Amino acid sequence: MSPRLPARLVALLPEGRVLPDDVWHRRHRIVLTVAAAQAVALGFLALALGEGAAAAMMETAAVLYPLAFALLPGAGRTLRAGAATLSLLAASVLLVYLMDGQTEAHFHFFVVIGLVSLYQHWVPFGVALLVVVLHHGVLGTLLPHSVFGHSAAHQDPWTWAGIHAAFVLAASLTHLAAWRLNEQQGLRDPLTGLANRTLLMETTDRLLIRTSGEVSMLFLDLDDFKDVNDSRGHAAGDMLLAEIARRLSSCVRPSDQVARIGGDEFAVVVSGGPEIATAIGQRMLVALADPMVIEGRPHVPHVSIGAASTTSSPERDAGVLLRNADLAMYMAKALGKNRLVHYADGMAQAAEEKVRLLEDLAGAVAGGQLRVHYQPTIRLSDGRTTGYEALLRWEHPQRGLVPPGEFIPLAEEGGLIVEIGRWVLEQAVQQAVAWSAEAGEPVEMAVNLSPRQLADDDVVATVRDVLTASGLPAGQLTLEVTEGVLVHDIDAVIDQLQALRRLGVRIAIDDFGTGYSSLSYLRRLPADIIKIDQSFVQDLDAGGRSTTLVASIIELARSLRLSVVAEGVETSQQSAVLTELACSHAQGYLFGRPQAAGSESLPAAPDDPAELFAH
Repeated sequence: MSPRLPARLVALLPEGRVLPDDVWHRRHRIVLTVAAAQAVALGFLALALGEGAAAAMMETAAVLYPLAFALLPGAGRTLRAGAATLSLLAASVLLVYLMDGQTEAHFHFFVVIGLVSLYQHWVPFGVALLVVVLHHGVLGTLLPHSVFGHSAAHQDPWTWAGIHAAFVLAASLTHLAAWRLNEQQGLRDPLTGLANRTLLMETTDRLLIRTSGEVSMLFLDLDDFKDVNDSRGHAAGDMLLAEIARRLSSCVRPSDQVARIGGDEFAVVVSGGPEIATAIGQRMLVALADPMVIEGRPHVPHVSIGAASTTSSPERDAGVLLRNADLAMYMAKALGKNRLVHYADGMAQAAEEKVRLLEDLAGAVAGGQLRVHYQPTIRLSDGRTTGYEALLRWEHPQRGLVPPGEFIPLAEEGGLIVEIGRWVLEQAVQQAVAWSAEAGEPVEMAVNLSPRQLADDDVVATVRDVLTASGLPAGQLTLEVTEGVLVHDIDAVIDQLQALRRLGVRIAIDDFGTGYSSLSYLRRLPADIIKIDQSFVQDLDAGGRSTTLVASIIELARSLRLSVVAEGVETSQQSAVLTELACSHAQGYLFGRPQAAGSESLPAAPDDPAELFAH
């Protein structure tokens, strides 16, 4: 026999899911009512068949007696269900006795087995099968006339006990199959076939009860999944989820369970501690790193994973494990996404603060708490200001100035960035119009565009409407996007950027060199400017390896006829190296910190660039 056969047979059996309290009590009341009614009915039947009143009362009491245990205050489900089952079976035995073993009376056993299967619990089901076998086999041998109603069975009771048992077993298997199928209803995600939240929690509870060892939970959330649905449609999103489910399932052991618990949320219960959970989580990150072909287009999904184990909490509870893993997942997103983070003390408090901050951010625009600061862009050849970059700031009424790195990702996650981004665009464009009028010459303005805004189908219309309302020529506006937009759908990104360029605005690739883009993608992107990330610029002081890299980026941009802006220039030496490398423009504290526009007019370019924007 194959060693896997017993395991497969066990897998076909019901798992013994715990029914919800309201469902169990409703079914239990039905069983009690039937048991009490048939006890009284059998008493009247005994009287009708010539039994004495005393005998009839004793027989009725014998059927009713087990129900007393089912009604005990504080009794658990197992005792109540077992007692009710014994009452039902006592009625079956009494009915067969009163009917002198007639075959038709045995049908009552089949009814009882079907009735107690409503409990979906092994104890009453097992009691029913045991009593049936003992009654037909043992009692059928000792008192065959009280069990069987024909002479053949009287002469060979065990043979007929076996025949009856076979029919009882067949009926039992039917109820077991129905029980198993009933357990599976509503427990599987229809799209992926994975377990759903209900089954995950039940599996976790059973694992926590069955073992005293460590149990862990992984909570996975796809990064920027909404952008996939928005740009490529829900059908493509469903295909992506199904493929992700397949890959996640390939990363776990047979003892673990993967579940889809939300739109783009998955969870995994792991039999083991943090080390095992980490190994499985890292396998999942690697498995998802390979591009997936969705409707003929490649896509690389990123996922943030939170992990929690019973070692990090004194409570061995499935709900606590899932909550802690969820909190750790949010920390993974806050740290840059596409990574695994373990739960630690204090994360719950941090999550509460994050929720409060998101609530405050929702009213920041209407409350006049948001500010736009402007940082100049300098032409290195003559030190003159050629334009400004609009940078968002939040002046919280209690917390003061909230760092952009803290609230902008929050606005992305909370879906507020589209509204806020439009407000920033309007403010920046209006300021560019005012400064242009003061200076008597065009002043260029750069505004950052988030991946969520770029995925919004209305972004082109929004930019067009803002330009029309303000009167700013489109050529004076630059929209900056980070390389992060490339991880979603490169073809959709290109389409959107091309539509924006057709309005006449310019496109800049921000933080170039730190993200996903490659030289082949850069050639395809409809870009006008690349901005060298400040991490490379800061290394220029020491003459490090970044000098060669920056020189290569500048040469590449020149070959593609793109302008170059170096970010984060803080020292004269960095400025000198960039000038020597023929970098055309720069930004940084050396030339001016981001500041509010104020009431003063646009400054003229000074002789000393360090004095620029000092007001």
